[in-house]
Amino acid sequence: MDTPTVFADFHNADPRGRLRLNCRGTAEDLARHRLELSDGMRLVLSDDELEADGRVLFSAEENLWVAEIDWDAIRPSGGEAAGPIADR
Repeated sequence: MDTPTVFADFHNADPRGRLRLNCRGTAEDLARHRLELSDGMRLVLSDDELEADGRVLFSAEENLWVAEIDWDAIRPSGGEAAGPIADR
C-alpha cells in the first residue's frame, strides 16, 4: 500500500520542529483518504510545492496531532495533495 499524501503547512511547526496537523487542508485530505490519525502512522506531508515523509504522534503539550519529519530530507512535491494551496 502506498503511503498517503496529505497537506501540511511547513511554516506551522511546533518548537520541536514537528509539523502541526491542524490545517483545514490536512483535515480534507484525511477525510478524502478515509484516514484517522494514530501514533506511528506514516504519511507524506505536502504543501503542493514541497514534501517530506513523516511519522504521526499526538502532542499532549498542544493537544493536537503532529508529524516528525527530517527537515534535511524535504524534496520537491510529487503534486499528490488535493486542491490548490489557496483553498486550504
